[in-house]
Amino acid sequence: MNIAKNMEAIFVAAIVVASATSFATAAVPAMHSAAPVAAVAAKADTSKMQVVTVSAKRLTAAEKAAL
Repeated sequence: MNIAKNMEAIFVAAIVVASATSFATAAVPAMHSAAPVAAVAAKADTSKMQVVTVSAKRLTAAEKAAL
């Protein structure tokens, strides 16, 4: 199918869709919040922080090659 022949129809269809979308969204009221909510950053409690200790030996070059 030759798209060049149908470019006018494609353009008109795109304009119709864009116009319908703009009219449909124009009727929707904008959402306004009553008051902005302040973001409160939680302070990290380091006394309860989980710590992982790995007590394994590292692989030698020969062991790495065997994998």
